[in-house]
Amino acid sequence: MKENSISDSGYSIPVLYEDNHIIAVNKPAGVLVQADKTGDKPLIDIIKDYIKVRDNKPGGVYLGCVHRLDRPVSGVILFAKTSKALDRLNKLFKERTIRKTYWAIVKTRPSRSEGHLAHWLVKDPETNRVTAHGKEVPGGLFSELDYRLRKTADSWFLLEVNPLTGRPHQIRVQLASMGCPIRGDKKYGAPKGNNDGSINLHARRIAFIHPVKREPLEIEAELPGNSFWQQVKEP
Repeated sequence: MKENSISDSGYSIPVLYEDNHIIAVNKPAGVLVQADKTGDKPLIDIIKDYIKVRDNKPGGVYLGCVHRLDRPVSGVILFAKTSKALDRLNKLFKERTIRKTYWAIVKTRPSRSEGHLAHWLVKDPETNRVTAHGKEVPGGLFSELDYRLRKTADSWFLLEVNPLTGRPHQIRVQLASMGCPIRGDKKYGAPKGNNDGSINLHARRIAFIHPVKREPLEIEAELPGNSFWQQVKEP
């Protein structure tokens, strides 16, 4: 296991865990995971370049994308360094045996301190916006999560969220559907955006069985260093 950070495109990206099979980093808000029409350098290429230079590799570097985080979201994200690890991790995700935990800051206190949300989500590819429906609809993907109120800080509320499915924008739209849009997330109902373009949603930890070593592994990502996140940080 190696602990350091990657510097690229003005970002410092901590490496949380690495071995011969996988690498996990703490993605800063604002970094793309995979290439899109903006042409901005994505995280997967940043990590490939880092490994190539560090290990003095003469050829290309293999890196498989296991899951994704939206651009304005921060936190732990996992990549496979071999095709075998990628196949096995994809299988774990499909079987829902990988447990992901997110922290979200919302302005409105949920009516219940903990609960379960289930919706059918429909994504509009033209607007890149998702709508949540309380019953099955054409094209809808069944989506569910558990949440609990973790802390109150200066009229803001910190929720811990465990998605049970992995849908685009799932946590963002499902929390908004119960009247609790995430701070800074104007796309889903927040009154204003954050100055840095982020939203206050952070992938706090991921827990799974290592795809090759077959050992339990839990990886946790520190919260962003800005003052708002730090005021909800627990002692």
